[in-house]
Parts: sequence; structure tokens; C-alpha cells
Amino acid sequence: MKIIIVGAFAIGTHLAKLLSRDHDDITLIDSDPERLAKIGNDFDLLTIEASPTSVKALKQAGAQDADLFIAVTPDENTNMTACVLAKALGAAKTVAKIDSAEYVEPELREFFESLGVSSLIYPEMLAAKDINNGLKMSWVRQRWDVHDGALVMLGIKLRQGCEILDKPLRELCGPDDPYHVVAIKRDNETIIPGGNDSLQLYDLAYFMTTKQFIPYIRKIVGKEHYVDVKNVMIMGGGATAVRAVKTMPEYMDVKIIETDEERCSHLNDIIESSKVLVINGDGRDIPLLIEEGIKNTQAFVALTGNAETNILACLTAKRMGVRKTVAMVENIDYVSMAESLDIGTIINKKTITASNIYQMMLDANVMNVRFLMGANADVAEFIPTEGSKITQKPVRELSLPKGMTIGGLVREGKGMLVSGNTEIEPGDSVMVFCHNINMKKIEKLFI
Repeated sequence: MKIIIVGAFAIGTHLAKLLSRDHDDITLIDSDPERLAKIGNDFDLLTIEASPTSVKALKQAGAQDADLFIAVTPDENTNMTACVLAKALGAAKTVAKIDSAEYVEPELREFFESLGVSSLIYPEMLAAKDINNGLKMSWVRQRWDVHDGALVMLGIKLRQGCEILDKPLRELCGPDDPYHVVAIKRDNETIIPGGNDSLQLYDLAYFMTTKQFIPYIRKIVGKEHYVDVKNVMIMGGGATAVRAVKTMPEYMDVKIIETDEERCSHLNDIIESSKVLVINGDGRDIPLLIEEGIKNTQAFVALTGNAETNILACLTAKRMGVRKTVAMVENIDYVSMAESLDIGTIINKKTITASNIYQMMLDANVMNVRFLMGANADVAEFIPTEGSKITQKPVRELSLPKGMTIGGLVREGKGMLVSGNTEIEPGDSVMVFCHNINMKKIEKLFI
């Protein structure tokens, strides 16, 4: 597959890292030689120093033969223009990162396609969805619903009170049990577990289950004493905060703390909800937090543009009794530090965006691809075709690659867990977890 990436910034860099595992024909265009030099030395790709909107540069990169053209510079106008030009030259599919919420309205999709932009990616909307999924349950680090909850993935930090510690998984996750443990993050190690592995104190464990068994999972991991989130305090009133608030469940009351007075006024204009209170102040100001009821708040979400500020604010909120904290950490180098400090849910728009674009690279029918930053693993939803290898034998006889496991599947709208005796059928939506394995290798099982 021939892929052209415009913009050697954080998203483009992370995307190039994902794609380099698959040995695709990748060309990266950027006008800054220093950014290109850095990424060119790290990954196997061709770099071109030029303006992303130069027709000459696009032709030199081979836009006329590109299977996928991805524009992810910080400027949405540059991205849109580059995509329009690439499509006119002959690129099969174009993707533009945007910053305007109005562009993603469903009724505008055909309009942008007619211009030459096949898909739009709005990172703030993707991040807001992850934030709200995390807030729905205070005891869960990460939640991902598949097919409206037919299957549910839960990332849970295991603490004292968890009743399934130190037992072989073969005794816990049998064919008749209502959950599977599909990945474990232990210190700095990621484990795709087998039957002899066990869960240990302070593991971050990823469970696959169905919606009706979520209360059971909550019980066995010892989280029943965690209160549900009804009051949320958000530090930082940027675009991500706005998208999160506008899509938050109705039963949640929200306070946004923003340092800029003009921004506060703007937030009051664009957020028309009696359940949202905008406060002009500093979210690190402890007396202000106390005055605004931090002790009666179940969730604290730090969404400023500064990773250190967000991490420290979440630590402060935790010390003041807040159970659920969410920190936006855009600097990937700080993610490990945030995890070691037990911050809670980590949001990184760059990896979320890159994962959403990455699924467009796969030839099989792939509905979702997510990078589990906390576990350094990928999870993807594959749909096998008629005659594919994955449908030929029961799962136990498939000799699946090391580092891969199947968590569950959805068949005719019904979610079910997968055991060794399960026979996967064409058209099933199959949830695959993998670590340190080429996604293309997995893809071949499904086509």
C-alpha cells in the first residue's frame, strides 16, 4: 500500500511508527528539515522537504498513485487543501485532520467528499468520547463498548480487595465464565496472558465481558465501594472540554475552571446548559477547589495544554479525596510518568487520532482499531470473509501467533466470549488483542 503523510508533527510521527511495522511504502512531506531529519532516522520511509500544498511536491511524492493520503499538520486549512489537490491528482482516499466541530456534521459529509476529502478526523471529538466513557464508571480506567455494548472492554487497576488475585487464569476464565482477561500491564511489561498466568496486586488488567456482567466484574475486583460519577470538575476550557461537556450524560453536573476571563465568557455563550457552571480561576488553587466543592466531586478532569499541570492537578485532586481523575497528556514522554504516579485515565489525542487513521490502512473489514496506551497493545475489531483461515477450525487449533488473543465476538447483534472450542463464522465481529505483532500478519487470518 502506498501511503503519503503530510505533517511530521506528533500525529504524523506516531502514525509513521505504526505503519513502519507493516513495511508499507510511506512518504512523509513537511517543510521543516529538522522534523524530517528526526523522523527519517527513526523509521523506514521516504521524506520530502516541501510545502504540503505544492502540486510539484505532491507529484514528486506520487500522490497520483497513493492508496491513502493523510494530512495531519496543525493547520486544518493546509490539510484540507492538500487533500483536495491530492484527490485531484488521483489519490484513492484522503484524510484530513480538522479543528472545527461544524465540519463533522453528518449532513456535510457528502459535501466534503465532493471536494476531494474522503474522511475528516477531529481529535477533540475522539478524545471527548474516551473521556466520557471513562467517567461513566469511576472504578474503571478505560471502557470501550463494541456494537452498543454487546461486548465491553474494561481496563481496571487491581487493588486490595480484588478476589481473583494469584489464581491461574485457566481456573478463572473457562468456557462458562462471563469474562476473559485479554491483556495485563504489570510495571513496564505488557502480557497477553495464557492459562498459567495470574493477576497480581496493582496490575492494570483488561477484561472482555458483556454488559449484563459488568456488576459481577465490579464485585470480583473489589470496586463496589466506588461511588458513581455525578459531579465533574474540569480544569481547562479548551475545545476538548467543550466537546466532552456537550456529549456528557445528562445526569452529570459539571464545573469548568478556566484561567482566561474572555474564554470563560465564550464558554458561557457556546455551552447552553443549566448543568454546566463556568468558573474563572486556577484549577491548581486549593482554596478555590475546596470552595467549589472538590470534596463532593467524584471526578476531576485536567484538560489544559500543559501535561505537567494536568498531572499535578490530578495528584492534588486525588489527595483531596477524588476517586476518578483524568489527565490529558499530549507529551507521550510523560505518559509513563503519569502511569507510575497512578493518575488514573490518561488521554492522548495524538495516539487516539493515529489509531483511528491506522485502521484505514488495513485491507480486511476492520471496524475499529485502538491503541491501548496503558498496555502498549492494540485492539482491533475484524470481520472475517468467507473462506478465511480464521473460520476453518476451532480457535484452539488455529495456532494463533504469539502476542495475539481473541477476546470475544459479536454474531447477529449478540456478544459472546471466545473459548478454545469456539468456531468463528464469516461476518462475525471478532475482537483481537495483540502486542508486539504486525497487524498485517493478523489481518491475513481474516481475508
